Amino acid sequence: MIEQFGSLFKALVMQTGISQLWWGNLVMIAIGGAMIFLAIAKKYEPFLLLGIGFACIVVNVPGSDLVQPGGLFHYAYQGVSSLIVPPLIFLGVGALTDFGPMIANPKLVILGAGAHLGIFVAFILAQAIGFSLPESGAIGIIGGADGPMAIFVTMKLAPHLLPQVSVAAYSYMALMPLIQPPVMRLLTTNEERQISMKQMRPVSRLEKILFPIVIAMIVNLCFPPVAPLVTMLMLGNLLRESLLVGRLAETAGGTLLNVITLVLTTAIGSTMTAETFLTAKTLQIIGLGLIAFVFGTASGVVTAKIMNLFLKNKINPLIGSAGIASVPIAARVSHQVGTQANPRNYLIYHAMGPNLAGVFGTAISGGILLVLLGVN
Repeated sequence: MIEQFGSLFKALVMQTGISQLWWGNLVMIAIGGAMIFLAIAKKYEPFLLLGIGFACIVVNVPGSDLVQPGGLFHYAYQGVSSLIVPPLIFLGVGALTDFGPMIANPKLVILGAGAHLGIFVAFILAQAIGFSLPESGAIGIIGGADGPMAIFVTMKLAPHLLPQVSVAAYSYMALMPLIQPPVMRLLTTNEERQISMKQMRPVSRLEKILFPIVIAMIVNLCFPPVAPLVTMLMLGNLLRESLLVGRLAETAGGTLLNVITLVLTTAIGSTMTAETFLTAKTLQIIGLGLIAFVFGTASGVVTAKIMNLFLKNKINPLIGSAGIASVPIAARVSHQVGTQANPRNYLIYHAMGPNLAGVFGTAISGGILLVLLGVN
């Protein structure tokens, strides 16, 4: 009787996912759990980490068919890999974004360019350790700290690396409050961190309306490979600044963006299977992505310090780190580090200038990579 029961129990177990469970699944489940912990306990970008972490846990439970053709996560991933989701993300971001800080202080655009050294450092290092040119370009774009742009460029250059690149890009974006401050403090003095910046000039409504139209024309003329993303960003911003289609702007920046964010984060997390991620190549990509973020943060701060050599009204170097394109995460980090040095220092509005310029810096960098590597 006992033997029969044992045989029956064994047969039941063999029909479940328990029999397929291996240590790799447990490692990835722990990683997903760590993401959820950071999102809830540390409040590190829960809008990103909760979906990614939850999907990572679920897809590493053997027996689930969510990522198989016909599964829920499979269709979510198709929206990402077909490049439907990234432009819609940009539409929503544009509808939420005030480009006034960048328009009011155009010289801050330089910081948006200066903070993209990490892209090219990672590109060179990736090639040096054996990745192909297209793969190196896809890995390098992680340093732009722009998730939709990273997905877009990777699908054009090295679609087989999309799981690793997208996870690295969005995970490091969410972990900016952990990654950036030590670099920022290392490269600045306490006196520099306390620099107060003058209030910016008011930006007229006409300037705000013309801005998305002019930028869309320039990008379509000069950088057509990345035009779909920037065009949707500018359309969303025009909806906002026209002040006439509030329902469209609210939908694009609210309900639509929330739904697309859910689709995007669960799709990204669903790629984090143990078989895909527990490889030497994945570890190399994750490491290169971290190097790209560190170099991007450092180069932005150093660029601001160099600019101060020639400016009468000094720039707080902390806002240079916001030149990478993670809007508004990087700007918030600059502000938080600044207030720790000077509680009365309000840097968020100033930091949004280079932060928004970083979006265009990443787009230009991505366009350059696509053109140089022969992708239209």
